[in-house]
Amino acid sequence: MTIVENKQQEKLAPVGLYARADAPWRLSVAPMIDVTDRHCRFFHRLLAPKALLYTEMVTTGALIHGDIARHLRFNEEEHPLALQLGGSDPRELAHCARLGQEWGYDEINLNCGCPSERVQKGAFGACLMAEPQLVADCIKAMQDAVNLPVTVKHRLGLDYDTSYGFVRDFVGKIYDAGCRVFVSHARNAVLKGLSPKDNREIPPLRYDVVAKLRQDFPDALFVLNGGLKEVQQMYLMANEFDGVMIGRAAWHDPYLLREASQLLWPDVAVPSNETIVEIMMAYIAKERLTGVPMRLTVRAMLGLVNGQKGSRLWRRTLSDHRLLAANDPALLMQAFAQLVNSQTVV
Repeated sequence: MTIVENKQQEKLAPVGLYARADAPWRLSVAPMIDVTDRHCRFFHRLLAPKALLYTEMVTTGALIHGDIARHLRFNEEEHPLALQLGGSDPRELAHCARLGQEWGYDEINLNCGCPSERVQKGAFGACLMAEPQLVADCIKAMQDAVNLPVTVKHRLGLDYDTSYGFVRDFVGKIYDAGCRVFVSHARNAVLKGLSPKDNREIPPLRYDVVAKLRQDFPDALFVLNGGLKEVQQMYLMANEFDGVMIGRAAWHDPYLLREASQLLWPDVAVPSNETIVEIMMAYIAKERLTGVPMRLTVRAMLGLVNGQKGSRLWRRTLSDHRLLAANDPALLMQAFAQLVNSQTVV
């Protein structure tokens, strides 16, 4: 049972009926601004063939007033792929959800977790957790507009309010509107005084709260996000909850994504590093024809071999502005050859 084949059933049936191993949320990569663009997602797909990928957050204003194609274009290889929207107006979100469906996305996700000042000024992101009825109205409007799963990514609380009742009531209001998939970043969002980076590290992790939500809403799915940096931990949490969402670990150490994928789907083959390099060379060459500079298509690969002998040389070669300026895909094979050579020299 796949996310694409069961759009209408997912909208109408309790998602708890899915076998956990078949649920597309079992392993996903978080939406990260200025990180998970289509080039990064193409690369991540090679590492995790069955993982659910998310776009960067796209605001409703960007789609209504901006270049739709620039924001929504993706590679077919990226499926299953979710579009994350940022906004707080039900009609605008419904319109943008329809655009997402028309462009071929597999899921629409509403951001209720981003704590940045820019997002707060737009009255969406984490500050929406203070307005659960508005979020419920947004979810209902999007569900009425599309035949795709409409999901929510949220925090556990705002500022220093750690009461369980706050997040339980928030989830309950959205659950009553029909949402059945909750991606729970297991920290509070501190709206004043902490940067987005600090908000990913300083508020304490509370996995037990997500576990209680899962217990209190048994026919909903709860995907755990936050603090997942070790492969074994990812595997254990993916089985304890309904899935895990990996954030910065997938960016800084993308090989962790491959290892997690292999643990969760041991029968699904993952390409070797050499094959990945060959596929990415072809991708870079294709993108170069449309004017995309190589520095954008390789940046997600810098951490592929972190921790291995020669990884520093690999990163240095693929981040050298002078070398990248030539836009020659062969640079990738050159960097890989240097890596292999450094590992074979005694």
